[in-house]
Amino acid sequence: MDQLLAFAADHYLMSILWVVLLIAIIVSYVSAATSKVKVLSAQEATLLVNRNDGVFVDIRSVDEYRKAHIHGAINLPAERIRKNDTAALDKYKSAPIVVVCATGMTAKAAAQQLTKAGYENVALLQGGISAWQGASFPLVKK
Repeated sequence: MDQLLAFAADHYLMSILWVVLLIAIIVSYVSAATSKVKVLSAQEATLLVNRNDGVFVDIRSVDEYRKAHIHGAINLPAERIRKNDTAALDKYKSAPIVVVCATGMTAKAAAQQLTKAGYENVALLQGGISAWQGASFPLVKK
């Protein structure tokens, strides 16, 4: 214990950084565990949507959506969700909604916004369209 205290005193910046990182990891785990938005793999998302009459919501731009998208997905760009323009999803208030983006990085904010707007069962596709393609699932291409 004395060696640990001596190390912390000699390397206080490194010790502070370690404590900050530890707190960040704990906060990250707690927020993920208490979040209403679930993260699903491509297989889990497909099962959820198919078994419970849910819908995929593609938040990418209209051009990206037109190039390739999941069959039956509704294109609702992230900007519209931020402006609470979600009328296209009104019939899915209690049905499963799986939010999809290109790589899974921007979908979380949109999913949280939908949850705040009153949608009950919102999830996001882990890895986005990239993960969907990686799982060899089909895309509609126009």
